[in-house]
Amino acid sequence: MAEKWFNVGKIVNTHGIRGEVRVISKTDFAEERYEPGNTLFIFKEGSTEPIEVVVESHRIHKNFDLLTFKGMHNIQDVEQFKGSLLKIDESQLSDLNEGEYYFHEIIGCQMYTDQGDEIGTIREILATGANDVWIVKRKTGKDLLVPYIDDIVREINIEEKKVIITPMEGLLD
Repeated sequence: MAEKWFNVGKIVNTHGIRGEVRVISKTDFAEERYEPGNTLFIFKEGSTEPIEVVVESHRIHKNFDLLTFKGMHNIQDVEQFKGSLLKIDESQLSDLNEGEYYFHEIIGCQMYTDQGDEIGTIREILATGANDVWIVKRKTGKDLLVPYIDDIVREINIEEKKVIITPMEGLLD
């Protein structure tokens, strides 16, 4: 079995009676991950062995990803998965174009201003419609929300886990 697993989402509930599950996604490429025919792994709470499933259908409904899995067409088949995590293994990651990054590469990076001042650590990424928003845990005070746009994010160094930004006026207040 795989040594390194990456979260794709969490199954929060069932949807209807035909085996559909409601997922809150935590993935950078939901359309790609949930494409029919793709394999995902379900990690149930308290279990060490993942359950391999194949996506049969995917649609979006009210900010949730709704999935069905092959061979599971009844609510009784999927109800056991409530609260479970959906993951992929490292071998399922594809190569990205230059300047593109997976969430797990960005999360944990230290963020600095272009003047060298440390801001904090990127702890989460929100995928919004227009652009991603990075949530930065500051040493003191509230978390900082930084939009991932070219005008702000100047440099990303994955090897050094370092991000440099040029803050817009009022961003660091």
